[in-house]
Amino acid sequence: MIIEPRTRGFICLTAHPVGCEQNVLNQIDYIKSKSKTDGPKKVLVIGASTGFGLASRIASAYKSYAATIGLFFEKPPKEGRTASPGWYNSAAFEKQAHKDGLYAKSINGDAFSNEVKAQTLQLIKDDLGQIDVLIYSLASPVRTHPDSGERFKSVLKPIGGTFTDNTVDFHTGEVKEISIEPSSGDDIKNTVAVMGGEDWKMWIDQLNAAGVLSKDFKTVAYSYIGPSLTEAVYRKGTIGAAKDDLEATAFKITDTLKNIGGKAYVSVNKALVTQASSAIPVIPLYISLLYKVMKEEGIHEGCIEQIERLFSERLNAANIPLDDAGRIRIDDWEMRDDVQAKVLELWKEAKTETLPQIGDLDGYKTDFFNLFGFEVAGVDYDKDANEMIDIPGLQA
Repeated sequence: MIIEPRTRGFICLTAHPVGCEQNVLNQIDYIKSKSKTDGPKKVLVIGASTGFGLASRIASAYKSYAATIGLFFEKPPKEGRTASPGWYNSAAFEKQAHKDGLYAKSINGDAFSNEVKAQTLQLIKDDLGQIDVLIYSLASPVRTHPDSGERFKSVLKPIGGTFTDNTVDFHTGEVKEISIEPSSGDDIKNTVAVMGGEDWKMWIDQLNAAGVLSKDFKTVAYSYIGPSLTEAVYRKGTIGAAKDDLEATAFKITDTLKNIGGKAYVSVNKALVTQASSAIPVIPLYISLLYKVMKEEGIHEGCIEQIERLFSERLNAANIPLDDAGRIRIDDWEMRDDVQAKVLELWKEAKTETLPQIGDLDGYKTDFFNLFGFEVAGVDYDKDANEMIDIPGLQA
Protein backbone atom coordinates (compact mmCIF):
# COMPACT_ATOMS: atom_id res chain seq x y z
CA MET A 1 0.00 0.00 0.00
CA ILE A 2 1.02 3.63 -0.49
CA ILE A 3 1.33 5.10 3.00
CA GLU A 4 0.93 8.83 3.58
CA PRO A 5 0.98 10.85 6.81
CA ARG A 6 -2.43 11.57 8.32
CA THR A 7 -2.21 13.95 11.24
CA ARG A 8 -4.60 14.96 13.96
CA GLY A 9 -3.27 17.67 16.22
CA PHE A 10 0.05 16.61 17.72
CA ILE A 11 -0.14 12.99 16.58
CA CYS A 12 0.20 11.20 13.28
CA LEU A 13 -2.31 8.41 12.70
CA THR A 14 -0.13 6.49 10.26
CA ALA A 15 3.46 5.29 10.27
CA HIS A 16 5.76 4.28 7.43
CA PRO A 17 7.64 0.98 7.98
CA VAL A 18 10.44 1.76 5.52
CA GLY A 19 10.94 5.25 6.93
CA CYS A 20 10.99 3.94 10.49
CA GLU A 21 13.51 1.28 9.49
CA GLN A 22 15.75 3.85 7.84
CA ASN A 23 15.57 6.03 10.94
CA VAL A 24 16.70 3.11 13.09
CA LEU A 25 19.50 2.18 10.69
CA ASN A 26 20.70 5.79 10.72
CA GLN A 27 20.89 5.70 14.52
CA ILE A 28 22.71 2.38 14.49
CA ASP A 29 25.20 3.74 11.96
CA TYR A 30 25.80 6.76 14.19
CA ILE A 31 26.61 4.58 17.20
CA LYS A 32 28.81 2.32 15.06
CA SER A 33 30.79 5.42 14.04
CA LYS A 34 31.61 6.17 17.68
CA SER A 35 34.14 4.48 19.92
CA LYS A 36 33.03 1.33 21.70
CA THR A 37 32.94 1.13 25.49
CA ASP A 38 33.28 -1.56 28.11
CA GLY A 39 29.72 -0.89 29.18
CA PRO A 40 26.80 -3.05 30.25
CA LYS A 41 26.32 -6.46 28.64
CA LYS A 42 22.72 -7.22 29.64
CA VAL A 43 20.20 -4.39 29.48
CA LEU A 44 16.45 -4.03 30.01
CA VAL A 45 14.84 -0.95 28.46
CA ILE A 46 11.32 -0.10 29.62
CA GLY A 47 9.81 2.16 26.98
CA ALA A 48 12.20 0.90 24.29
CA SER A 49 10.39 1.67 21.05
CA THR A 50 10.69 5.43 20.48
CA GLY A 51 12.68 8.50 21.50
CA PHE A 52 15.21 8.24 24.30
CA GLY A 53 14.26 4.64 25.09
CA LEU A 54 14.90 3.45 21.54
CA ALA A 55 18.16 5.41 21.43
CA SER A 56 19.18 3.79 24.72
CA ARG A 57 18.56 0.32 23.35
CA ILE A 58 20.55 1.07 20.22
CA ALA A 59 23.40 2.63 22.20
CA SER A 60 23.52 -0.33 24.61
CA ALA A 61 23.61 -2.86 21.79
CA TYR A 62 26.13 -1.13 19.57
CA LYS A 63 28.44 0.63 22.04
CA SER A 64 29.11 -2.36 24.29
CA TYR A 65 27.48 -5.23 22.36
CA ALA A 66 24.84 -5.67 25.05
CA ALA A 67 22.05 -8.20 24.94
CA THR A 68 18.85 -6.17 25.19
CA ILE A 69 15.28 -6.84 26.23
CA GLY A 70 12.91 -4.11 25.08
CA LEU A 71 9.53 -3.50 26.66
CA PHE A 72 6.86 -1.32 25.04
CA PHE A 73 3.13 -1.01 24.40
CA GLU A 74 2.63 -0.62 20.65
CA LYS A 75 -0.17 -1.21 18.18
CA PRO A 76 0.55 -4.04 15.71
CA PRO A 77 -0.38 -3.69 12.03
CA LYS A 78 -3.54 -4.98 10.42
CA GLU A 79 -4.20 -5.51 6.74
CA GLY A 80 -4.61 -2.04 5.26
CA ARG A 81 -3.77 -0.31 8.57
CA THR A 82 -0.29 0.59 9.72
CA ALA A 83 1.20 -0.25 13.08
CA SER A 84 2.29 2.47 15.48
CA PRO A 85 5.80 3.77 14.73
CA GLY A 86 7.31 2.09 17.79
CA TRP A 87 6.28 -1.29 16.41
CA TYR A 88 8.16 -0.67 13.17
CA ASN A 89 11.14 0.82 15.05
CA SER A 90 11.40 -2.29 17.21
CA ALA A 91 11.07 -4.60 14.22
CA ALA A 92 13.86 -2.74 12.42
CA PHE A 93 16.14 -2.77 15.46
CA GLU A 94 15.70 -6.47 16.12
CA LYS A 95 16.12 -7.36 12.45
CA GLN A 96 19.48 -5.57 12.33
CA ALA A 97 20.59 -6.69 15.79
CA HIS A 98 19.97 -10.34 14.92
CA LYS A 99 21.80 -9.85 11.62
CA ASP A 100 24.75 -8.49 13.61
CA GLY A 101 24.71 -11.44 16.00
CA LEU A 102 23.22 -9.58 18.98
CA TYR A 103 20.63 -10.94 21.40
CA ALA A 104 17.44 -8.88 21.20
CA LYS A 105 13.98 -9.86 22.38
CA SER A 106 10.89 -7.77 23.11
CA ILE A 107 7.67 -7.82 25.10
CA ASN A 108 4.65 -5.81 23.95
CA GLY A 109 2.32 -5.02 26.84
CA ASP A 110 1.41 -2.78 29.76
CA ALA A 111 4.61 -2.21 31.73
CA PHE A 112 2.55 -1.09 34.73
CA SER A 113 0.92 -4.50 35.05
CA ASN A 114 2.00 -7.37 37.29
CA GLU A 115 1.61 -9.77 34.36
CA VAL A 116 4.16 -8.00 32.17
CA LYS A 117 6.56 -7.64 35.09
CA ALA A 118 6.32 -11.38 35.72
CA GLN A 119 6.80 -12.19 32.04
CA THR A 120 9.86 -9.94 31.84
CA LEU A 121 11.33 -11.41 35.01
CA GLN A 122 10.97 -14.92 33.63
CA LEU A 123 12.59 -13.95 30.33
CA ILE A 124 15.56 -12.47 32.19
CA LYS A 125 15.90 -15.65 34.27
CA ASP A 126 15.63 -17.93 31.26
CA ASP A 127 17.88 -16.07 28.82
CA LEU A 128 20.19 -13.66 30.64
CA GLY A 129 20.31 -14.75 34.26
CA GLN A 130 20.86 -11.18 35.43
CA ILE A 131 20.84 -7.66 34.00
CA ASP A 132 23.48 -4.94 34.48
CA VAL A 133 21.37 -1.91 33.58
CA LEU A 134 17.69 -1.00 33.51
CA ILE A 135 16.66 2.08 31.53
CA TYR A 136 13.27 3.47 32.55
CA SER A 137 11.92 5.60 29.70
CA LEU A 138 8.21 5.09 30.04
CA ALA A 139 5.89 7.78 28.70
CA SER A 140 2.19 7.07 29.15
CA PRO A 141 -0.80 9.34 29.80
CA VAL A 142 -2.65 6.72 31.87
CA ARG A 143 -1.84 4.01 34.40
CA THR A 144 -3.90 1.29 35.98
CA HIS A 145 -2.44 0.45 39.37
CA PRO A 146 -1.48 -3.23 39.31
CA ASP A 147 -2.63 -3.90 42.88
CA SER A 148 -5.67 -1.68 43.46
CA GLY A 149 -6.94 -1.59 39.87
CA GLU A 150 -7.43 2.17 40.18
CA ARG A 151 -6.98 4.01 36.88
CA PHE A 152 -5.07 7.28 36.91
CA LYS A 153 -4.89 9.84 34.12
CA SER A 154 -2.18 12.49 33.99
CA VAL A 155 -2.89 16.10 33.09
CA LEU A 156 -0.74 18.92 31.80
CA LYS A 157 -1.67 21.91 33.94
CA PRO A 158 0.00 24.69 35.90
CA ILE A 159 -0.31 24.70 39.67
CA GLY A 160 -1.78 27.69 41.50
CA GLY A 161 -2.89 29.89 38.63
CA THR A 162 -3.80 30.17 34.96
CA PHE A 163 -0.84 30.03 32.58
CA THR A 164 -0.86 32.29 29.53
CA ASP A 165 1.88 32.57 26.91
CA ASN A 166 2.59 32.00 23.24
CA THR A 167 2.78 28.71 21.43
CA VAL A 168 2.94 27.66 17.79
CA ASP A 169 0.82 25.35 15.69
CA PHE A 170 3.74 23.61 14.01
CA HIS A 171 1.55 22.41 11.14
CA THR A 172 0.57 25.95 10.09
CA GLY A 173 3.32 28.06 11.65
CA GLU A 174 0.77 30.24 13.43
CA VAL A 175 2.06 31.75 16.68
CA LYS A 176 -0.80 32.38 19.05
CA GLU A 177 -1.55 32.93 22.70
CA ILE A 178 -2.73 30.02 24.80
CA SER A 179 -4.15 29.86 28.30
CA ILE A 180 -4.24 26.76 30.50
CA GLU A 181 -6.40 26.60 33.59
CA PRO A 182 -4.71 25.52 36.83
CA SER A 183 -4.87 22.04 38.30
CA SER A 184 -7.66 21.16 40.68
CA GLY A 185 -8.95 18.23 42.69
CA ASP A 186 -6.75 15.15 42.30
CA ASP A 187 -4.90 16.38 39.21
CA ILE A 188 -1.49 16.46 40.92
CA LYS A 189 -1.94 13.13 42.69
CA ASN A 190 -3.11 11.43 39.49
CA THR A 191 -0.25 12.82 37.41
CA VAL A 192 2.30 11.72 40.00
CA ALA A 193 0.70 8.27 40.06
CA VAL A 194 1.21 7.95 36.29
CA MET A 195 4.52 9.73 35.73
CA GLY A 196 6.21 9.62 39.12
CA GLY A 197 8.57 7.03 40.51
CA GLU A 198 6.27 4.39 42.03
CA ASP A 199 6.28 2.05 39.03
CA TRP A 200 10.05 2.42 38.54
CA LYS A 201 10.59 1.33 42.15
CA MET A 202 8.13 -1.55 41.76
CA TRP A 203 10.20 -2.86 38.87
CA ILE A 204 13.46 -2.63 40.80
CA ASP A 205 12.02 -4.14 43.97
CA GLN A 206 10.63 -7.16 42.12
CA LEU A 207 13.77 -7.76 40.07
CA ASN A 208 16.01 -7.31 43.10
CA ALA A 209 13.93 -9.71 45.21
CA ALA A 210 14.23 -12.30 42.43
CA GLY A 211 18.02 -11.97 42.35
CA VAL A 212 18.28 -10.94 38.70
CA LEU A 213 20.17 -7.68 39.25
CA SER A 214 23.94 -7.96 38.91
CA LYS A 215 26.52 -6.62 41.34
CA ASP A 216 27.00 -2.87 40.81
CA PHE A 217 23.73 -2.74 38.85
CA LYS A 218 22.63 0.68 37.56
CA THR A 219 19.21 1.99 36.69
CA VAL A 220 18.49 5.29 34.96
CA ALA A 221 15.19 7.14 34.51
CA TYR A 222 14.81 10.14 32.22
CA SER A 223 13.56 13.56 33.24
CA TYR A 224 13.48 17.15 32.05
CA ILE A 225 13.79 20.54 33.73
CA GLY A 226 13.88 23.20 31.02
CA PRO A 227 14.12 26.99 31.17
CA SER A 228 12.13 29.64 32.99
CA LEU A 229 10.08 30.12 29.79
CA THR A 230 8.38 26.76 30.20
CA GLU A 231 8.56 26.15 33.95
CA ALA A 232 5.02 27.31 34.81
CA VAL A 233 3.45 24.69 32.57
CA TYR A 234 6.18 22.09 32.91
CA ARG A 235 8.59 21.98 35.85
CA LYS A 236 6.34 23.92 38.23
CA GLY A 237 3.19 22.29 36.89
CA THR A 238 1.62 18.88 37.39
CA ILE A 239 4.26 17.15 35.27
CA GLY A 240 6.97 18.83 37.33
CA ALA A 241 5.41 17.39 40.50
CA ALA A 242 5.66 13.95 38.91
CA LYS A 243 9.28 14.56 37.91
CA ASP A 244 10.08 15.66 41.47
CA ASP A 245 8.65 12.38 42.69
CA LEU A 246 10.64 10.44 40.08
CA GLU A 247 13.87 12.13 41.14
CA ALA A 248 13.20 11.53 44.83
CA THR A 249 12.56 7.87 44.04
CA ALA A 250 16.11 7.47 42.71
CA PHE A 251 17.46 7.93 46.24
CA LYS A 252 14.97 5.40 47.63
CA ILE A 253 15.96 2.86 45.01
CA THR A 254 19.67 3.36 45.67
CA ASP A 255 19.01 2.72 49.34
CA THR A 256 17.27 -0.57 48.56
CA LEU A 257 20.16 -1.68 46.31
CA LYS A 258 22.88 -1.42 48.95
CA ASN A 259 23.03 -5.21 49.15
CA ILE A 260 24.41 -5.40 45.59
CA GLY A 261 26.18 -2.02 45.39
CA GLY A 262 23.54 -0.81 42.95
CA LYS A 263 22.72 2.80 42.08
CA ALA A 264 19.72 4.62 40.65
CA TYR A 265 20.08 7.84 38.70
CA VAL A 266 17.86 10.36 36.99
CA SER A 267 19.25 11.83 33.80
CA VAL A 268 17.93 15.27 32.91
CA ASN A 269 17.87 15.29 29.12
CA LYS A 270 17.59 17.96 26.45
CA ALA A 271 14.34 19.25 24.97
CA LEU A 272 13.68 17.29 21.80
CA VAL A 273 10.80 16.59 19.44
CA THR A 274 9.08 13.47 20.76
CA GLN A 275 5.47 12.30 20.67
CA ALA A 276 5.19 13.39 24.32
CA SER A 277 6.79 16.84 23.96
CA SER A 278 4.68 17.68 20.90
CA ALA A 279 1.61 17.59 23.12
CA ILE A 280 2.88 20.21 25.55
CA PRO A 281 1.81 23.81 24.79
CA VAL A 282 4.67 26.32 24.50
CA ILE A 283 7.26 23.55 24.04
CA PRO A 284 7.03 23.46 20.19
CA LEU A 285 7.75 27.20 20.01
CA TYR A 286 10.56 26.91 22.52
CA ILE A 287 12.13 23.96 20.69
CA SER A 288 11.96 25.67 17.30
CA LEU A 289 13.90 28.63 18.74
CA LEU A 290 16.27 26.39 20.70
CA TYR A 291 17.07 24.34 17.60
CA LYS A 292 17.94 27.49 15.68
CA VAL A 293 20.36 28.66 18.37
CA MET A 294 21.97 25.28 19.05
CA LYS A 295 22.44 24.51 15.36
CA GLU A 296 24.11 27.87 14.84
CA GLU A 297 26.39 27.10 17.80
CA GLY A 298 27.16 23.64 16.43
CA ILE A 299 25.88 21.88 19.57
CA HIS A 300 22.52 20.54 18.46
CA GLU A 301 21.77 16.91 19.32
CA GLY A 302 18.96 14.53 18.46
CA CYS A 303 17.96 11.58 20.65
CA ILE A 304 20.75 9.29 19.52
CA GLU A 305 23.49 11.92 19.86
CA GLN A 306 22.23 12.85 23.31
CA ILE A 307 22.12 9.27 24.53
CA GLU A 308 25.52 8.41 23.00
CA ARG A 309 27.02 11.26 25.00
CA LEU A 310 25.17 10.12 28.12
CA PHE A 311 26.57 6.61 27.78
CA SER A 312 30.09 7.74 26.83
CA GLU A 313 30.65 10.65 29.18
CA ARG A 314 28.42 9.89 32.15
CA LEU A 315 27.22 6.34 32.75
CA ASN A 316 30.58 4.73 32.09
CA ALA A 317 32.59 7.27 34.10
CA ALA A 318 34.37 6.02 37.22
CA ASN A 319 32.72 8.85 39.15
CA ILE A 320 29.53 9.96 37.47
CA PRO A 321 29.27 13.77 37.59
CA LEU A 322 26.06 14.90 39.30
CA ASP A 323 24.44 18.25 40.06
CA ASP A 324 23.63 19.49 43.57
CA ALA A 325 20.38 17.49 43.52
CA GLY A 326 22.19 14.27 42.58
CA ARG A 327 21.06 14.25 38.95
CA ILE A 328 22.97 13.58 35.73
CA ARG A 329 22.76 16.72 33.59
CA ILE A 330 23.03 15.84 29.93
CA ASP A 331 20.94 18.95 29.21
CA ASP A 332 24.08 20.98 29.93
CA TRP A 333 24.43 22.35 26.41
CA GLU A 334 20.78 23.38 26.22
CA MET A 335 20.97 25.16 29.55
CA ARG A 336 24.17 27.08 28.84
CA ASP A 337 23.68 30.72 29.83
CA ASP A 338 24.52 32.04 26.36
CA VAL A 339 22.11 29.62 24.67
CA GLN A 340 19.24 30.49 26.99
CA ALA A 341 19.91 34.23 26.68
CA LYS A 342 19.65 34.00 22.89
CA VAL A 343 16.46 31.92 23.06
CA LEU A 344 14.89 34.45 25.44
CA GLU A 345 15.66 37.31 23.04
CA LEU A 346 14.17 35.39 20.14
CA TRP A 347 11.10 34.54 22.21
CA LYS A 348 10.30 38.26 22.52
CA GLU A 349 10.35 38.58 18.73
CA ALA A 350 8.47 35.37 17.93
CA LYS A 351 5.41 36.00 15.79
CA THR A 352 3.80 34.17 12.92
CA GLU A 353 5.58 36.49 10.49
CA THR A 354 9.02 36.35 12.09
CA LEU A 355 9.28 32.69 13.15
CA PRO A 356 10.40 31.38 9.73
CA GLN A 357 13.46 33.64 9.99
CA ILE A 358 14.32 33.48 13.71
CA GLY A 359 13.33 29.89 14.44
CA ASP A 360 13.76 26.42 13.02
CA LEU A 361 10.17 25.39 12.55
CA ASP A 362 11.12 23.39 9.46
CA GLY A 363 13.56 21.38 11.58
CA TYR A 364 10.85 20.82 14.18
CA LYS A 365 8.35 19.63 11.57
CA THR A 366 10.89 17.32 9.94
CA ASP A 367 11.76 15.77 13.30
CA PHE A 368 8.07 15.35 14.07
CA PHE A 369 7.33 13.52 10.83
CA ASN A 370 10.53 11.49 11.18
CA LEU A 371 9.06 10.07 14.41
CA PHE A 372 6.45 8.34 12.25
CA GLY A 373 8.81 7.36 9.44
CA PHE A 374 7.95 10.21 7.08
CA GLU A 375 10.22 12.77 5.39
CA VAL A 376 13.22 10.50 5.95
CA ALA A 377 15.99 11.08 3.43
CA GLY A 378 16.50 8.26 0.96
CA VAL A 379 13.00 6.75 1.26
CA ASP A 380 10.77 6.56 -1.82
CA TYR A 381 7.30 7.29 -0.49
CA ASP A 382 5.70 6.70 -3.90
CA LYS A 383 6.50 2.99 -3.69
CA ASP A 384 4.22 0.38 -2.19
CA ALA A 385 5.18 -0.49 1.39
CA ASN A 386 4.30 -3.66 3.26
CA GLU A 387 2.52 -2.64 6.44
CA MET A 388 2.49 -6.21 7.80
CA ILE A 389 5.88 -6.26 9.52
CA ASP A 390 6.70 -8.68 12.35
CA ILE A 391 9.06 -8.09 15.27
CA PRO A 392 11.50 -11.02 15.07
CA GLY A 393 12.12 -11.47 18.79
CA LEU A 394 8.67 -10.59 20.09
CA GLN A 395 7.64 -12.84 22.96
CA ALA A 396 4.14 -14.29 23.01
